[in-house]
Amino acid sequence: MTFVETLAAMLSSPLMQRALAIAVLVGAAAPVIGTYLVQRRLALLGDGIGHVALTGVAMGWLAGAGAGSVSADALAVPGAVVASIAGALLIEFVRERGRTGADVALALLFYGGIAGGVLLIGLAGGTSANLTGYLFGSISTVTTLDVWLTAGLAVLILGVGLGLRAPLFALSYDEEFARASGLPARALNILVAVTAALTVAVSMRVVGVLLVSALMIVPVAVAQLMAGSFRSTLGLAMLIGGVVCVLGLSVTYFHALSPGATITVLAIALYGAAAVLRPLISGR
Repeated sequence: MTFVETLAAMLSSPLMQRALAIAVLVGAAAPVIGTYLVQRRLALLGDGIGHVALTGVAMGWLAGAGAGSVSADALAVPGAVVASIAGALLIEFVRERGRTGADVALALLFYGGIAGGVLLIGLAGGTSANLTGYLFGSISTVTTLDVWLTAGLAVLILGVGLGLRAPLFALSYDEEFARASGLPARALNILVAVTAALTVAVSMRVVGVLLVSALMIVPVAVAQLMAGSFRSTLGLAMLIGGVVCVLGLSVTYFHALSPGATITVLAIALYGAAAVLRPLISGR
């Protein structure tokens, strides 16, 4: 079978059609909120929320196992959404009150989230294969309902990130200036935290909860090397995110590789290439 025939077979596969649709949505949406996190020096926030999301997945599995008539996997994403939002609000509460370092709060979420998730999935009767799928992404479990759910959440994320670009940029650039300008800084901070949580829940099907932060941050880092303004950085990061997700999933169709790891490696390789070429282009 030639490459063209194999590509046609991939595009005609219902499974790959669903997976690629999710890849485009996630690839475009994740860097939007990631741009604000990078600007606010909160690049690791996605990692902390991702670990908490694993506990939410496990809670969904446990609830589904107890319900009997409900598929355990069907409650995984709603559980991840609830847990991610709770974790994001907790981080924002700690950061705002200043009672302890934000790095300590993130560390607690890192360790507690993944440990609680592993224990609860074990109690729910899940296997290591189920756990690996959520940790590193899995296209084999994508359903039509996942596509619609991802589309709805992606539209919400894009609506917040693009529709409130000006006030969110002001908040990210200088929070004290934003407060002095009359912007509702606290409400915007909570909105960013909740949107980041939704981004994690949306992206975990593609890249997994352990690598979700890479999809939020690395395309933004690449765009910063190539773009000259905040608006162009935002647009270029969305384009890069969508491209690496589609390419990464396409590679996994031809080779039995982890989609999350493949997408992350491609994004980092692109960053390395941009970092090498930028001085050469600037010199000319």
